[in-house]
Amino acid sequence: MEFFDSHSHYNDEKFNEDRQQLIKDTYNDGITKFVCAGYDIKSSLQALEISKKYEFIYSICGISPNDIPQSETELWKSIDEITEIISKNNDKKLVAIGEIGLDYYWNKENKELQKQGFIKQMELANKLELPIVIHSRDASVDTIEILKKYPVNKKGIFHCCQLNQEMIRQAIELGYYISFAGPITFKNVKNAEDCVKLVPMDKILIETDSPYLAPEPNRGKRNDSRNVKYVAQKIADIKGLLLEEVAKITYENAMRIFGILPRGRS
Repeated sequence: MEFFDSHSHYNDEKFNEDRQQLIKDTYNDGITKFVCAGYDIKSSLQALEISKKYEFIYSICGISPNDIPQSETELWKSIDEITEIISKNNDKKLVAIGEIGLDYYWNKENKELQKQGFIKQMELANKLELPIVIHSRDASVDTIEILKKYPVNKKGIFHCCQLNQEMIRQAIELGYYISFAGPITFKNVKNAEDCVKLVPMDKILIETDSPYLAPEPNRGKRNDSRNVKYVAQKIADIKGLLLEEVAKITYENAMRIFGILPRGRS
């Protein structure tokens, strides 16, 4: 049984002491593909470096809403820089633009700058024919409105999707994939079951968002891709499927949205 962790951050400093061994252990435990996600200039470069070192790791690059500069001048400077980095590395190991989007939970004062950064990187995705990976927190209305106004040709993924049924419903109607992470396993979480039931199996993904948001029974600990099995099991329980079925379907879904060819094909 193989698993695909569609979103992780092995470029995070929390992995500095044991990154190489942990990646090896994770692969040997059946997580045979995973994506390392950038969120600013530095982390995007690190994600690219890690993905080029390992055949089974892929990267995404972008500037997240929580890393958008606080002035328009600095924003465009950062956008130009990330555009150059992505354009120079637009190969089979870079599979999406992200994580990008809107976050009104942590940042309420720079909404317009967030929107500008989001739209500009969506335009870059269309230029390079790549999907996008969306971070949306407490910003569902504006996120959906922008996606409708500025369509992305290759669509993309709502990563670590907030458990908002209306946003999920509209995202699916627009053709986007929904990726669930550790929070759906939390004992005190609301809406998880209803949200998972909303997503058809051909649009569902699993992720860890490592090193954050470790699922039950490891909540509170440093997260890593091996814990993606608990997310898959929770989906299997809700959907009435076997773990093996969820692993296979989410693996194939990730391969499809990221444009990764199966083994033996070129």
